[in-house]
Amino acid sequence: MTTDSSRGRQRRRLTATVTDLERPRQKVFLVGVLSRGTSAVEAERSLDELALLIDTAGGDPVDSELVRRDVIDPALFIGSGKASELADLTRATDIDTVVFDSPLSPAQQRNLQKLFECDVVDREAVILDIFAQHATSRIGAIQVELALLRYNLPRLRGKGTSLSQQAGGIGARRGPGETKLETDRRRIERRITRLERDLKDFDRTRETQTKARRRSQIPVVSLVGYTNAGKSTLLNTLTGAGVLTEDRLFSTLDSTVRKYELPSGRSILLSDTVGFVRRLPHHLIEAFRSTLDQVKEADLLLHLVDASDPDPERQIEAVRTVLSEIDAGHLPEIIVINKADQAEPATVKRLANLHPNAVIISALTGEGIHSLADVIGTVLDADRTVVRLEVPYARGDIVAAAHAEGEVVAEKHDDSGTIIDVRLPRSRIKAFAEFQVS
Repeated sequence: MTTDSSRGRQRRRLTATVTDLERPRQKVFLVGVLSRGTSAVEAERSLDELALLIDTAGGDPVDSELVRRDVIDPALFIGSGKASELADLTRATDIDTVVFDSPLSPAQQRNLQKLFECDVVDREAVILDIFAQHATSRIGAIQVELALLRYNLPRLRGKGTSLSQQAGGIGARRGPGETKLETDRRRIERRITRLERDLKDFDRTRETQTKARRRSQIPVVSLVGYTNAGKSTLLNTLTGAGVLTEDRLFSTLDSTVRKYELPSGRSILLSDTVGFVRRLPHHLIEAFRSTLDQVKEADLLLHLVDASDPDPERQIEAVRTVLSEIDAGHLPEIIVINKADQAEPATVKRLANLHPNAVIISALTGEGIHSLADVIGTVLDADRTVVRLEVPYARGDIVAAAHAEGEVVAEKHDDSGTIIDVRLPRSRIKAFAEFQVS
């Protein structure tokens, strides 16, 4: 990075890592804001991540600027002087799109677009665009379109504005199956209502599946973590699921569930979920709540951490923030330090010291996988214990309840009734105390 002290400007050259996309790649200029209470290192890392997001969305992040500003300008965000200076710069370098690392209000976005004479979007728009490109399932398409509509609705200006910009690029402009979105607000609101209704139908179906899973007493272990932490790679290594894996942000969005047998012989369901990111857009959290709610229903979370990342602790913090937002912060969690084969040994050691109960693995090479499987089994069994019940034949309801609420290990019959060895949550043992024997 070079510093222009006379202008108070910080700028660096950025190079995209992927150039083989079919659609033309836009030249993108990044703008970050260094405000009071934010360190320069933190702001720069956020810009670095934004550059990766833009690359994933199909743009070339060619230049960036970190603007120091304590008070946000309500009209132009960074103030008229700095905005005019950057507008001259982007016109001179033939920039297609300017992306701000902070959220822009609809008015700020419109004012900046007039001044820059090119597309101006914010970080949320880039993430929405990535989701729009990567969602493949029907439910994923519904959730993405809903998030796009909610984001774009306040940005409409009268009846002459079109939400359908079919050109490829960055900025919450495309959705799976999206043809031409109506500009009339009432029609868009009706579309939002219909999509919300479709999601409720999906929720009812998922609830039925959840009840069936609970009856089967198969524990669900959900893979969570920062985007590109290696969740899909781990799922493939454990189960041979064949899920797409790429060294890119948000390469997979749709949930995948596979059965896996622990070394003890006990079966579990492994659920892969969408990756998290710092400042995951509120519109996405709301739209993807149906998918994210699957995390809430897990019996255990495997929280994957990319040990090769420059700031893994920030990733852990970001993931836990999203878990709290979806009311899943209370669930049992195993920290899984992944990519040990790529990370500096000192970094892995530091993370292990910070998280003494963590498991160190490489999902790519298989290092530590057997240890992880053992720990999963130990944690799942920690809150459950095996009790023996002797149930008279007249109390078939107790036998049924034991099957419904626990894992029946053994069952036999004698002259007095049914003898069941059942693994129960400790909180439910008292309910069967009348029939419990040594």
